[in-house]
Amino acid sequence: MSQQHDRYRPAGSSTALSAAYDTALLDLDGVVYAGGEAIVHAVESLGAARDGGMHLAYVTNNALRTPDAVAEHLTELGVPAEAADVITSAQAVARLMADQLPGGSRVLVVGGEGLRVALRERGLVPVESADDDPVAVVQGYGGPDLAWGRFAEASYAVARGLPWYASNTDLTIPGARGIAPGNGAAVEVVRIATGAEPQVAGKPLPPMHRETVLRTGAERPLVVGDRLDTDIEGAFNGGVDSLLVLTGVTDAAQLLAAPPQHRPTYVDRDLRGLLTGQPEVTVEGGSDDVFRCGGWTATVRDAQDLVLEGEGAPLDGLRALCGAAWTFAGNGAFGLDTEKAVAALGL
Repeated sequence: MSQQHDRYRPAGSSTALSAAYDTALLDLDGVVYAGGEAIVHAVESLGAARDGGMHLAYVTNNALRTPDAVAEHLTELGVPAEAADVITSAQAVARLMADQLPGGSRVLVVGGEGLRVALRERGLVPVESADDDPVAVVQGYGGPDLAWGRFAEASYAVARGLPWYASNTDLTIPGARGIAPGNGAAVEVVRIATGAEPQVAGKPLPPMHRETVLRTGAERPLVVGDRLDTDIEGAFNGGVDSLLVLTGVTDAAQLLAAPPQHRPTYVDRDLRGLLTGQPEVTVEGGSDDVFRCGGWTATVRDAQDLVLEGEGAPLDGLRALCGAAWTFAGNGAFGLDTEKAVAALGL
């Protein structure tokens, strides 16, 4: 169950997270691997968590590959996995569609094999053209070589009034060479062409959380991700705790500026954070609240300056800064300049 922390500072944990939670719901891109290669410390950290009794499930908004292909890739990287350990947004959107469409419905697919396999598993029939009598349209990430004409097919069908679904709307996807356009960018192409709005299944929305719970049976899950607007918001929407790792798209400045639904329960540099407790962020009241973590203190002075003082582990400094910045922002707009404080940590 979630700690339901106050969203104004990261939570502490006196025990290793791998012992405090029964299941890690791990994002893949930016957390376990990037560009197909394992992220540093991921393989050994996941192995230690698994050997300690934690169930590992891999939850991804990337609908391109099948669970079998993802599990095979993970195993090749040194992270043993089976198809049943992988939950994709393709599976979530296929269940959503099957709940709304008659069995055997023909569906125009703009995406990869993972989406087609998921649809077939739910008794739906993938087709390739708007002229193949589809009753709905679905988009999922199709990889960097997806032909432009596929967007035209989707637009023709959506413009006719067919129901439109999207596996997810992540605008970007991390890779070995940097950040590339994700499925959300492709969805925007069809949205601009048609003016329509799709039903979306992936993180952070409820259909993905539902799919994950149904497939894993987790009782004390911990969402582990690198994105505030999908992984962390998805955990918030599902009422479960989360760990943000700084190996993907989110940097320290973005974390400090996060609104309540994007504030993780815990924050760590990488997946080694699963194997340790989390230091507590304490608050000392006064004319300005002072937030302390490890050897660092952070506060907001004169309602504008975010001040960090002390020394020690940079992540402790970041946690203290989160306490100060999130408390200052509350539930409203954030207006602090975080650049100087973040630069002092070297993150």
